[in-house]
Amino acid sequence: MFTGIISHRGRVLGFRGGRSRLAVEAPGLAGRTAPGDSVAVNGVCLTVVETDRETLHFDVSRETLAKSTLGGLRTGAPVNLELPLTLAAPLGGHLVSGHVDGVGRVLRAASRPPGKRLTVSFPAALRPFFVEKGSVAVDGVSLTIAALSASALEAELVPATLAATNLGGLRAGAKVNLECDMVGKYVYNWLSRGHKAG
Repeated sequence: MFTGIISHRGRVLGFRGGRSRLAVEAPGLAGRTAPGDSVAVNGVCLTVVETDRETLHFDVSRETLAKSTLGGLRTGAPVNLELPLTLAAPLGGHLVSGHVDGVGRVLRAASRPPGKRLTVSFPAALRPFFVEKGSVAVDGVSLTIAALSASALEAELVPATLAATNLGGLRAGAKVNLECDMVGKYVYNWLSRGHKAG
């Protein structure tokens, strides 16, 4: 379980084994993890299989490659990294599982001082899980939906988010991992099965 508050940024070193093994340079984080630990990489929960002082290695399944943007990462690409939430840590963002619901596409990343306004399209199947002023994780970053249409959402990127994550480098056409609010998904599932609230 994660919060969407990014603690570190890493850099992709590359893939091995037909894109089944991902290496990420993360000097500030690698020494704090061990094989078996979970790390969210651009919002995707992965398990560390090997580590040294500067690099994390992860096995990446075909399912993960098919359902996220990880398969398209190029050597040198910056990635958002987050360690799992502990019971002693503050929940600064929202509950994020690291299980990507779909891939969105950046439509606009416009300057809006002091930050930016990000507009992202999403698959139609995800629309029921988004609400204005609700939460969404974009490449693992907890954001508040500022505006919403039938096929796109908008979010403000404040200076702190631009400084701590890779979202500031997004341009129109870029693909991003999207995770809908976990509580909203369960509520929608419950009600769509004919159960009544209350």
